[in-house]
Amino acid sequence: MGPVDRALRAIVGLILISLTVVGPQTLWGLVGLVPLLTAVAGFCPAYTLLGIKTCRTENRMV
Repeated sequence: MGPVDRALRAIVGLILISLTVVGPQTLWGLVGLVPLLTAVAGFCPAYTLLGIKTCRTENRMV
């Protein structure tokens, strides 16, 4: 997972979690734990299943 992807996930996760405190104050804001945890871990199971890679890798000659 690339750094931009991780940052966006963390921001979206924190915004969704904040909905449990401000706004509609429902537990649906806890859905924000998913993007926040994937940002912290740097791993997204859905990306693995779909074959998506957002991290740049260097092509090295062996």
